[in-house]
Amino acid sequence: MDGIIPGVTAVVAGIFGVVVGVIATVAFRFSERAHHRSPEAPPAELDEGLVRVLAVLRSAAVVLDGEDDVVRASPPAYALGVVRNDALQHPAIVDLVRQVRRDGVIREKELELPRGPIGSGTVLLQVRVAPVGPDKLLVLAEDRTEARRVEAIRRDFVVNVSHELKTPVGALALLAETVQDAADDPVAVRRFTQRMQAEAQRLSALVHEIIELSRLQVAGALQEVSTIPVRDVVSEAVDRARTTAQAKNITITVGGTADVLVYGDHNLLVTAVRNLLDNAVAYSAENTRVGVGVRERAGLVEIDVVDQGVGIAADEQERVFERFYRVDPARSRDTGGTGLGLSIVKHVAADHGGDVQMWSEPGKGSTFTLRIPSADVPQEMPSDAPPAQHLTPPDRNPQDQTQHDHGTTDEEVGA
Repeated sequence: MDGIIPGVTAVVAGIFGVVVGVIATVAFRFSERAHHRSPEAPPAELDEGLVRVLAVLRSAAVVLDGEDDVVRASPPAYALGVVRNDALQHPAIVDLVRQVRRDGVIREKELELPRGPIGSGTVLLQVRVAPVGPDKLLVLAEDRTEARRVEAIRRDFVVNVSHELKTPVGALALLAETVQDAADDPVAVRRFTQRMQAEAQRLSALVHEIIELSRLQVAGALQEVSTIPVRDVVSEAVDRARTTAQAKNITITVGGTADVLVYGDHNLLVTAVRNLLDNAVAYSAENTRVGVGVRERAGLVEIDVVDQGVGIAADEQERVFERFYRVDPARSRDTGGTGLGLSIVKHVAADHGGDVQMWSEPGKGSTFTLRIPSADVPQEMPSDAPPAQHLTPPDRNPQDQTQHDHGTTDEEVGA
């Protein structure tokens, strides 16, 4: 009996030790998980090598933490619209992230996504999601829009160009033959020579705009994206349109808020605003006014070009952005129009994640509005934009009765 009791005691002690060990192990595991999930735990710093790699990548790069919040994003990620307001913007990319988070397998997919919150512009991204470290994910997005557009442009470029070039080329050939036949008539030679010069200038303008439009369509995605002050864009466009406006004694009035920024290409934006101004001047009568207004509303920068011209009929408004379409072909010949200006504006807007809208009524003029998403500048990215400047907006057409209260300074360009 005395030998049995010590044996039972030893068994009980062993069982008690095992139970205590199990409880201690479970408590340790629970404590470790609670420590990792605690909001008070400081976030792990990114590896210095990874930070340097992200700084030099041309692709959009985003690092997510364990809660799929954005830890760091490269400037192209903001410019392409992958990240806005410090969060992944597109549900398709979020879905890829969740799949990788679930099983840790690297995934890659080609996605066609909206370029901005408005407009029909899209961007084709090759997206790759991979884990980096215990709880972080890396999202890489490379812009492949250019490759997709090249084939489409090749299909219709030759047809469009040959159709439009044959008119001025045929006119030059006919005029040259007429000059040859009228060699003994100085007055006729002078008259036909002037016609030849006009046709040559029209041909040169047409070739230039065809090249510009083709470059936009083929390039698609912007090659050199930076933070652009809209003030500089409007000032340069107005300065380029000054000569044509002064020839018709047309005053260009600039107004609105100028201290706004967008992501994009400065030269392309100037070209778009200049084309809108050239159209407004060309289709306005002498001694009238063209207004340019800038404002920011709901995350969009809106540049309005308002004229008091002939206006556009409702049944033709849907086609004005088509390549080579002219509302009045005879007037286009008189003004040197090629029918490509508004098409270029449309492509520039789409490539910047925006769109172009219009209001027009015959006899009352037109308003064209170029809308571009405002720059979502990260806090750590200082802006090199000049100090804010406020201008009074120009008179607007009846379709927009929005009140402006941006300032009291006016700026006019014209005779």
